[in-house]
Order: sequence, then C-alpha cells, then structure tokens
Amino acid sequence: MATESKNFIEQIIDKDLAEGVYDTVHTRFPPEPNGYLHIGHAKSILVNYGLSQEYGGKFNMRFDDTNPTKEDIEFVESIKADVQWLGADYEDRLFFASDYFGQMYEAAVKLIKKGKAYVSDLTADEIKEYRGDFEHPGKKDPASDRSIEENLALFEDMKNGKFADGEKVLRARIDINSPNMNMRDPVIYRVAHMTHHNTGDAWCIYPMYDFAHPIEDAIEGITHSICTLEFEDHRPLYDWVVRELEYPNPPRQIEQAKMYLKNVVTGKRYIKKLVLDGKVDGWDDPRLVSIAALRRRGFTPESIKMFVEMCGVSKAHSIADYAALEYCIREDLKPKAPRYMAVLDPIKLVIDNYPEDLTEELDAVNNPENEELGTRKVPFSKYLYIERDDFMEEPVKKYFRLFPGNEVRLMSAYFVTCTGCVKDENGNVTEVHCTYDPASKGGNSPDGRKVKGTIHWVEAKSAVPAQIRLYENLIDEEKAEETGSVYDEDGNVYLNPNSLTVMNAFLEPAFKGAKAYDRFQFVRQGFFSVDPKDSKEDALVFNRIVSLKSSFVLPKKED
Repeated sequence: MATESKNFIEQIIDKDLAEGVYDTVHTRFPPEPNGYLHIGHAKSILVNYGLSQEYGGKFNMRFDDTNPTKEDIEFVESIKADVQWLGADYEDRLFFASDYFGQMYEAAVKLIKKGKAYVSDLTADEIKEYRGDFEHPGKKDPASDRSIEENLALFEDMKNGKFADGEKVLRARIDINSPNMNMRDPVIYRVAHMTHHNTGDAWCIYPMYDFAHPIEDAIEGITHSICTLEFEDHRPLYDWVVRELEYPNPPRQIEQAKMYLKNVVTGKRYIKKLVLDGKVDGWDDPRLVSIAALRRRGFTPESIKMFVEMCGVSKAHSIADYAALEYCIREDLKPKAPRYMAVLDPIKLVIDNYPEDLTEELDAVNNPENEELGTRKVPFSKYLYIERDDFMEEPVKKYFRLFPGNEVRLMSAYFVTCTGCVKDENGNVTEVHCTYDPASKGGNSPDGRKVKGTIHWVEAKSAVPAQIRLYENLIDEEKAEETGSVYDEDGNVYLNPNSLTVMNAFLEPAFKGAKAYDRFQFVRQGFFSVDPKDSKEDALVFNRIVSLKSSFVLPKKED
C-alpha cells in the first residue's frame, strides 16, 4: 500500500521535532494591511493553518503593519474576514506588529549598545550608492564610527520627532561588503511623521519589515516562519536579527514557491487603478481573484482548499490554469447544490391542448447525485418559458430540441411536439407552440417511445424574475498570449470587453427566499450564487460561478 509522501516543509518540521529543536509547531499568517488578499495569499493561509493542525500546534493571525503610508483599517477588516471565511481559526491570537513597537524600539537600542547599529545621515539615494551592487563593493557610511552614546542620543531624538522624514535612519552594522546585498548595513528604522491606523500619532519612527518581522515571530513563539521564495536572500538578515537580540528558541524561516494563476490580475496597484477607473465594481468584483471577489462570486472555502492542495507545496515556481480552480468548485458543488430550473434568455412556450385554467404541481428531484436533498413541487401550466436557443424554425444538423414537427421532453413534465411559432413584424419569434401527450407525465411515455432532446422550462405565472451576471476572464487572453503579459506598455490591463454579460431571466418558484451566497446549479447552465452586494429579496441577482463544461483534465496520480 502506497503511503502519502510529505512535502519539504513537513520534512523539515519532522526533523526539528525529532531532534528536539522545538517541542511544538507554531505558525502564523502575517499580511500587510495595504490591500485585499488574493488567491496566492489563500495558499499561505491554508498552508500555515494546515501545518498547525497537522502537528497539533497553534496558528496566529498577525498584521505586519509597519508602513502607515500604505495601510488602512479597511484592509485590516477585509483580511480578517478572508481568513475567517477560509476556516483558519486563530482563536484569540490576533496580533499587530504595531503592538510590539515599544519592544522593537528597545531591540534597536540593544543593537546600538552592542555596537551593532548606528544612526546614518545619508539620504535613501546615497545609501543605495554607498551599498554598491553585485559588481561593486560597498562604501563605509561616514557616520558608522559614531560612538554608542551619540547613536543612542540621536536615535532617541529620532523617536522624539526632532528630525524630518528621511533626515536620519538607523542602520544595522553587519558587513558593507557582504555578497548578499541585504546584509550591507540595511536600514532598520526610518523617520515617518504619519498617523498609524492602530497607534495613531504615538510614533514618528517605524521599523523596516526585515527588522520587525523576525522580532514579531520571536516574541510570539513562532517555530516555523513560512514565507515565499523572494525572501530566501533575506533569511541571513532574519537569522542575524534573532541571533543578535539573543532570543531563546529562535524561529526558523522556510521559503516556498508562490502560487500563480495564468492570465489574472493580482498586483494591488493594478487592481486599485481598475477600481479607481471604474473598470471593476470594487476590490470584490467577481471577475477578480481576490479572496473577497471569489467569495462574492460564489466559490466555497472547500474548493479553494482543494485547489491549494492540488497545486501543492514546493520550491519550484509554477503557474496554474484558472480551469483547475473551476474544476475544484464544480467538484465541490455537484453533490451540494440544488439543481433548479432557470431560463436565462426566455421565449414563451404555449401548449395549445393543455387546459387554460389548470396548474399542476409536478415532482422534481433536487439533485440526482444526492438523494438526501429530496424533491420539490414545480408548477406547470399552459404557458411556460423556455430558452430561446431551444427552438429553431429551421434546425441545423444534429439539433434535437424544438422545431416544427419534433417531439422533446420537458424536464420532469411531459413530452411535447412543436407545431409552429408566432413572429413579430420584424420576423423575430415571440412564441413557440406545442401540443403535449397527457400520458407522458413525469417525462416518460407509456408506449416506450424515445426522444433525443430534453429541455428545461419555467411556468410563466409563477416565474421569479432575476438578474443574471455571466462572467468571462477579465483579461483579454488572446492579447495576453500575443504580448506575453496581461499589461500594456503603460501598465494598463488588457481588458476583455465581454467579461461581463447581464441578462434578465425567469426562475422557478423554488428560488424564492434565496439569500446572499446561496448556491445553486441552474439546469444545463452552470453553478450560480446569490450576489451579496446587489441582490434583494424582491430583486434577486445571481453571479455565475462557473459553467458546467470544463476544459481541465485532472492530472493522473503517480503510483
């Protein structure tokens, strides 16, 4: 019997536990509150939370809010909602980097006293010049020889607001000629006279992320600090900080590959521009892949988790196809979602030989793949709505739906035979006429005759009107393939003009009372969800989550 192999992070954790480096596992998700989270962040959330659960450990939620110039309470609240929706339970362990500003200041003072940090007068451009590059060595900062006492006094003056933004910075004294650029005396504190969303105006100096992050992890007792590959070169600095500050049981940083989706927009500045330009309906527009957008569109936490597991954990970058994400939501909803009838492009169907004043209640199965969802009653009468493309006056080859003289099955109802149609003055079909076979109730003929076509329908008098939103990729995929980018030379997104189609539909009465985020399969149409933003009890709005057809082929598992 084959055993499931563990990924490289699990192997590291197993080794650490076996060797007694740690006796527990404590992970965290540390977003910066400067935008909405996207599908890539979902991987980080679920991997970190999943590891804590796998090893019986703890999981923290912590905001790395060290840069007040870009942060906002709106983003804090949206991120909390995303993490909770994905099911990552941080219990009472919600933290902010800003909660530790006092301890970070004392940590910087400790480094100064150890001779490991100094106040610099260089501007940002001068620091960049002095650091050199991969081909040129760094140059000694003229202020690096200041005494410990002078550095302590200057750093306190920085804290007390005596310097303007950019006038002074605190640098770590490591190695100005290190082959790793991150170790060439990096800036660890800067002056920024900005109001912070959490601490207000209590501080006018703020720690840099590379200095703050290892301190936060160490204070919280994080054992395995899992980040993405771009931080691999930052790991020596991470280790230097926790080592020089002499934290017991210091955390271990581990890097994994990001999760990319093909032909989507994830960059915060690009999404912000789309929002400001009115190209999308906010950060949660269902055409985006922010977690809020996926939730609004109707994706489930279970489908996101399935997708993350399918992509896996590795050191190698890979790009997933959006079709794989669609496959996951289909698989999740097939047994869960009730299958009701909805007509998106309606045309009236009149059954000429059906009694004028009769309305029947027919039995219909709610989901053929899940008997537990039971059955429902569906009204049926002389006047129905069907899809416009379920009738052709002059049918093409292999067209098995309604055309004059052809018989089809009305789902869960009767066999009907098309007798003709009514047109307006412009030649457009306005009504289709049929006769029905009363003996075929339930959609089966007693004489055993077969029909090749089955179509869905909605009874006209009881029909529930609704707005339906059909989505395609926001990106013009042909243009993206042609240019190799989803952005043009000016940084604008190549937009698909057909990314949103709005239709006015009729639904069967079972849809009445549908609430925000309720999910259904529309028979023959796809999976849909009630829009939480625009839908009202008397004016339902549905987003199509995904069509029924899939282009994705599930990879074969290796033996």
